Amino acid sequence: MAEITDEDRERVKLLQFITSSKHEFKKLTLEQLKRLQELVEKKDYSHDKKAHKSKVKLLARINVRIYELTERKGIWN
Repeated sequence: MAEITDEDRERVKLLQFITSSKHEFKKLTLEQLKRLQELVEKKDYSHDKKAHKSKVKLLARINVRIYELTERKGIWN
């Protein structure tokens, strides 16, 4: 059995935060989103088709949110 790393704990903590409420995802800062993106991308879910599909969907959501935050900064600031 694989050992649980600090990155695993951090990824799970962020995932629990955003799944606790549908509004929590929008409360993440740009830095938190980028870190979550990095952590999720590193995790290999190829052995579990359903988990891999969820990973792809989550990464798409993260990318959209990062785009929203960075574009608004450019437009409004």
